[in-house]
Amino acid sequence: MKASYFGRSAAVLAIGALALTACGSDNPTGTGGGDSSGGGESSVSGTLTGIGASSQQAAMTAWQNGFQSANSGATVQYSPDGSGAGRTAFLAGGAQFAGSDAYMSDEENEESKEQCGPDGALNLPVYISPIAVAFNLPGVDSLKLDAPTIAKIFKGEIKTWNAPAIAEQNPDADLPDTRITVVHRNDDSGTTENFTDYLHAAAPEDWTNEANQAWPSEYAAENDKGTSGVVNTTQGTEGTITYADASAVGDLGTVEIKVGEEYVPHSPEAAAKAVEVSQQVEGRGEHDMAIELDRDTTEAGAYPLVLISYHVVCSQYDSQETADLVKAFESYVISEDGQKTASDSAGSAPLSETLREQATAAVDSISVQG
Repeated sequence: MKASYFGRSAAVLAIGALALTACGSDNPTGTGGGDSSGGGESSVSGTLTGIGASSQQAAMTAWQNGFQSANSGATVQYSPDGSGAGRTAFLAGGAQFAGSDAYMSDEENEESKEQCGPDGALNLPVYISPIAVAFNLPGVDSLKLDAPTIAKIFKGEIKTWNAPAIAEQNPDADLPDTRITVVHRNDDSGTTENFTDYLHAAAPEDWTNEANQAWPSEYAAENDKGTSGVVNTTQGTEGTITYADASAVGDLGTVEIKVGEEYVPHSPEAAAKAVEVSQQVEGRGEHDMAIELDRDTTEAGAYPLVLISYHVVCSQYDSQETADLVKAFESYVISEDGQKTASDSAGSAPLSETLREQATAAVDSISVQG
């Protein structure tokens, strides 16, 4: 049965710090707050390897520091190679978990049974953050744009910053006739998949392509690898526009997107609001927590250009040591302390109590094969 995580619950998403880090890299600086001992007693040891989304790297750095300080015998390694690379490595047995800005597909989940046992992988939502549409236009800090206009810009159909479609929505902005240069990811990216999913849902007549982790070849433009790559390229070239996790866009201008009859700026609160009105993916296992985002919502105050970044883990591991290490680390990540650390470091929205309880049950269900 398809059921809202939040619609029938009295608990709402607790919102974290509003400040976003002002660094255009995959590893925005910042230190987490609160007690970092959420991993519990120092009873686990070994090395845990993760590969995946660059969007959650600021949070991941904070989680690594917090967990390792509480578990001196444990090491967590994470390589921000992109969501697609992370899932591929995980499915091949090259990582104990994947960071992914998109949940595992049915086909990937079936494939995961080779590594993870008969119940396959679990998608654990650990990081909720807005995706910013960010631009470099001196003298302009913010613009209001609806989804069809954003789609036409990224398709290359709207070519200058003073084009009528932009000017009509921003009558008070001093828009130059500078040519627009689109900058997109050139690697398989969950951020790209989330961004194209939003465009297809919110502007289906203008963006007919289905969501995909690879940028559509017919709209190829300037490109770079990873979050830091597209942000650095945009920061270095006047007239550019890109999409990236909001924690990494620094001092670039950003877009308020039209939702219903209002324009909504990105923020942790607005991202959390979009998740509140979204629903669980049908047909998944008891502890799989994949969420289908409502991209074309008209809910007041929601910012539907949001990503939910997951940790993809096995439901069963081949050794007790690995299972214990995964369970300890993920328990810290989803804990109140772990989520506050991520919020302080990356401006993400902490999990609600309801979602955290569901994630805790999922982590507790992880076992050893055989």
